[in-house]
Amino acid sequence: MSQLTAIDRLHPALIATIIFVIASANLIAHYAHGRAIFLVIPTTALLLGAAALVSGLRWRDLGVTPAQLRAGLPWAAVVAAAVVVIILVAVAIPPLREFFLDERFRSPRTALLAAFVVIPLQTVLPEELLFRGVLQGALMRTWSVPVALGVGAVLFGLWHITSSMNLAGDNKGLRDVVGSGDAGQILGVLLAVVATTAAGLVFGWLRYKTDSLLPSIALHWALNATGALGAALAWRL
Repeated sequence: MSQLTAIDRLHPALIATIIFVIASANLIAHYAHGRAIFLVIPTTALLLGAAALVSGLRWRDLGVTPAQLRAGLPWAAVVAAAVVVIILVAVAIPPLREFFLDERFRSPRTALLAAFVVIPLQTVLPEELLFRGVLQGALMRTWSVPVALGVGAVLFGLWHITSSMNLAGDNKGLRDVVGSGDAGQILGVLLAVVATTAAGLVFGWLRYKTDSLLPSIALHWALNATGALGAALAWRL
């Protein structure tokens, strides 16, 4: 990073614009109404990616060139397989199984649809393009690696405030720990922000370490999808 020239560096206003667009899409997706609301985040990811390329980012900054994706494939396979094994072991242990009892995934059909359609298309791919692609690409072109990874991770954690508002209500195991009511909801949101900030740091490091967006996509998908599938399995057990 210290060897970046003035031409290589991006204007901070571009980063501010990227953050504003991401935050706006999050609020619209969670608080607006309409049949097409589920398209807001995926559409924003595609449009913001295109706009970032026009504004000075390169395909390599996003980690999506063919060479980068090929190089990231072994990492992607390893991290996804590791998560699957860990989740299976956790679901097999009764005290830990409680934390997988998510009301949203009681039905195996719902869990399968979520794991292989909804989560990849509506969550993992757009979020990785937004955060580890566009945002991290811009941050890495402007600040040092630790700052870029830290800022990206914190913003990723804050991104999950809206989606975790009823987290304790949906998850029986978490509800038993944090309680119900307003206090439980607030504590559930705080735990979600902390957890997703930590996850964002790991995703960002993986993106940086492998120079590819594919491993962070694989890890993100594995955590979310196996969580849904693990919930369906936990309800059966």
